[in-house]
Amino acid sequence: MPWNETRPMDERVKFVAAYLGKEVSFSELCARFGFSRKTGYKWVDRYEQGGVEDLAERSRAPHRHPHQVSKEVVDAILAVRSKHPRWGPRKLLVVLQRQRPGLALPVASTVGDILRKNGLVSRPRRRLRNSPYAERLRSYSAPNEVWCADFKGHFPVGGKRCNPLTISDGFSRYLLRCDALEHSLSDPVRRVFESAFREYGIPNAIRTDNGPPFSSLAAGGLSRLAVWWIRLGIRPERIMPGRPDQNGRHERMHRTLKAETARPPRTSFRAQQRAFDHFQQEYNYVRPHEGLKLETPASVYCPSSRAFPRRLTELEYPNHYRLERTYPNGVISLGAVQWYLSNCLADEIVGLEEVGDEIWKVYFGPIELGVLNARAAKERGWRAFGKLVRTDGEITRSRRRRRLRR
Repeated sequence: MPWNETRPMDERVKFVAAYLGKEVSFSELCARFGFSRKTGYKWVDRYEQGGVEDLAERSRAPHRHPHQVSKEVVDAILAVRSKHPRWGPRKLLVVLQRQRPGLALPVASTVGDILRKNGLVSRPRRRLRNSPYAERLRSYSAPNEVWCADFKGHFPVGGKRCNPLTISDGFSRYLLRCDALEHSLSDPVRRVFESAFREYGIPNAIRTDNGPPFSSLAAGGLSRLAVWWIRLGIRPERIMPGRPDQNGRHERMHRTLKAETARPPRTSFRAQQRAFDHFQQEYNYVRPHEGLKLETPASVYCPSSRAFPRRLTELEYPNHYRLERTYPNGVISLGAVQWYLSNCLADEIVGLEEVGDEIWKVYFGPIELGVLNARAAKERGWRAFGKLVRTDGEITRSRRRRRLRR
């Protein structure tokens, strides 16, 4: 037997009707409906004052709040905000305190709530970030185990912007390169690294920050420079955003470099490079380093046994991987669907590991790029372009063509 469904409003109407009919005593009527005489008198009074409509449930919110901001204060905040639409709550409070010192003002968080309720604060736009580095950073266990690279903050030299590119060995602190570049672009940076590789050999890993040209917003955080490193057998390492301490040895060297070569800057790029060369020679061969027990970096460093190759070899993958070569636009074909990976991977071989029913993890060398769900593509009728779900949960958006459905 099903339960009888009732609504509170219907029960109140029945109670008032029975009360008006005077079928039984008031106490017995309240007991029949399951509430106290006090509650019964409340519903009778409401009916007599406002009729049946007044039997509906009322809001229990208090009519007044002891900490409620007055309309005068709200109007004053909105007036200042209209004059300064880009100012935040703290700046608005400072101005109001100057203009109206006797006005009781709320705290900054309450001002923020007032701006939000009045539609004056927009939600921040979600920004794409570089894919996080998936593994722990390597230790500086030996020379050439980890090289560190970064751009020292730019400064003007001879009417141009100087971007010093520095490369050092993490174990010995040996400063491998300190070159003054006009632009932090991939091609000039690659030439500097190629020169260092030819002279000192190939390291096992290179640690950088997340900025270009070392990294990008592509899957796996790959850039053209990082793809070249991987082809050479070098693993790119990236510190976490806002954590320069993870590359602390290199950053500390930058402080010394700035103090001795950029205060003040030289008058030309040639003179600035001479200053860098002099600093590099002194830093490596003359200046004792406390982190090396007052030895010099040159006395600890030795070149790598891995020589710079004349030709790049293809990457090797486990035997159970499916290998696919990308098109010049960074796309691979899997079934009837094309999947965009990255422009950085033009004409490169990627490895696909099947981890489920037509679900593939995509790798470029040791770097995991994301997941391709070919089964979902079939179910949704995708015929043109599928979406690679990156390791960090983002979806590649570089190709904005719509999916064609069957």
